[in-house]
This record gives sequence, structure tokens and C-alpha cells, in this order.
Amino acid sequence: MHINLHLLRIFFMVADHRSFSRAAEVLRVSQPAVSKAVRELEHQLDLTLIERGSGGARGTKGVRLTDSGSALYEHARGIFALERAALEDIRARIGNQRGRLVVGASTTVAGYWLPPYVAALSTGLPSIDVRVVVGNTQSIAQALIDCELDVALVEGAVDDPRIVATHWRDDQMRLVAHSAAPVARRRKLGTVELNRQPWLMREPGSGTRLVTEDIMQTAGIEPDRRVELGSNEGIARAVAAGLGVAILPECVVRDLAQLGRLKYLRHPESCRIRPLYLLQLRERPPSPLVRAFTAILAERHG
Repeated sequence: MHINLHLLRIFFMVADHRSFSRAAEVLRVSQPAVSKAVRELEHQLDLTLIERGSGGARGTKGVRLTDSGSALYEHARGIFALERAALEDIRARIGNQRGRLVVGASTTVAGYWLPPYVAALSTGLPSIDVRVVVGNTQSIAQALIDCELDVALVEGAVDDPRIVATHWRDDQMRLVAHSAAPVARRRKLGTVELNRQPWLMREPGSGTRLVTEDIMQTAGIEPDRRVELGSNEGIARAVAAGLGVAILPECVVRDLAQLGRLKYLRHPESCRIRPLYLLQLRERPPSPLVRAFTAILAERHG
């Protein structure tokens, strides 16, 4: 058995107003159409819902419900109350008065670039819940494809036809070493000296790792020893402890360089600008919250 919601709504209005004529006015249809709809619902359910008395169907006297009609009226009231609540919630979400935004971010973006933008969104829309998911570029891109994220910001190139990657801003890369290391005192570095150094690198799938490997390939650097660490901050502190050299975003190493614990090395291939990208699913229309967030990204950066 199925209940026709259109017919149920008409019956509900009749029962709620206790009048066929009043229901017709509210629904902006003719009274005969209302009467016909109620009879059709009774026929479909094989139940009498309204007691037919003198004038009841003509709307001249108050409508009286049968026991079955009273029961159905209570169910209908719950159904349409839930409908109103759903509409109110959707309207609030369209107006960004409530909702949840899940932002994916690669580690450098999450730690150094993203916080002011999330703060701006939360200040402007205080009822919005924001969750930031952090991972390397590859894992964030996959989470976006799996619809676990609404939008993402990463530091590595993503080549997937399901994703639209839009340039957001640029990130300066630097080759660094411990400030007291012999290599840090060299005015000019060659491939031989750099090959002798232990190189600290991120794990596969990291945007920083991709840039580092590209620079090394361009410069012909093939180090004898590589050390892999899972975060840029961990690599920066390991370099500051004298473990080796690394190519890292300047925003990660700036404070350590200002404190004199790290030194930027001069090498023509290592000082590179890399783009940061905004990622969105190609076939997924942006929600009002995503549009609000991307507007903040563009406005505050611009």
C-alpha cells in the first residue's frame, strides 16, 4: 500500500481547518477538487476518513473525522511537520546559517597557510562547523574523490580527470642545512658537494617530495644517502640538528633560519617557486558553504 502525498496533503488541510472550503482557499484550488481528492484518498486506502453529514462536504458545517481519519490526521501532521523542519534546515544551509564544511589540506598548507582562512570563515559564519583533514597531497586527493571532503588545498600537482585543480597561491622552496655545517659555508655549491650530503625527504605522495625529486633530477643530484621523514617540521628540526640537507617550503624554515639554526644554501636549481592548488570534484556542484569558503580564499589572498 502506498499513500499519495498530494492527496494526503489535501486531506490534512481539510482536517486541520475542519472545512473543505477553507482548505480550498489555502491550497488555491476549487472546493470540488478538494472533495474529489479526499474521496480518491479514501478509495485508495479503502477507509472512510470523513463523516458525510448535512453540509459537511460542502464546507457549510465543521468537518468531522472518523476514527481512521483522526489516526491518519495525526500521522499526516507528523509527516508535514518533518517536511517543514527539513525545508527550514535546507533554507538555513542555503543561507549558510548552519552546516558543516570538511576541508582537506596537505601538511604544509594545514600548518602554515590555512588557519587564517578558516578563522575568517568561522568569524563570518559562527554557526558553521569546520573540520580540517590533513594528509599528503596524494591521500587528500583520494579522499576528495571518495567524497570524504568538500574541498581541498594541496601543495602538489594532481593529475586526475575527476578533479579540477585551480592555482591558489605560490610557495617558496629553499635548500637548507645546519648553519654550522661545512656545506653552509660554501659560497657556491656543486653537484659533488650535494651528493655527499645526507638528504632528508618526505614520503612518497607528498608534494614536497615531488618538488625535491624534480629539483634533484634537474640538477643531476644523486645523493649517497637519503633519510625519509613523515613531516616537513620533523625534517626542518632534523636539519637544524645537523642530520643533513633538505628542500623545504620557506614558511616552514623561516623561524629556524631567523634564529640562526638553519642557513639557506645557494644553489641555482633549489630556489624554486611552487604553486599551491585548490581542488574540487569536477562532477560535484559546490555547496553554498564551499562557495563562501572559496570566496574567502580568493579575497584574502588577492
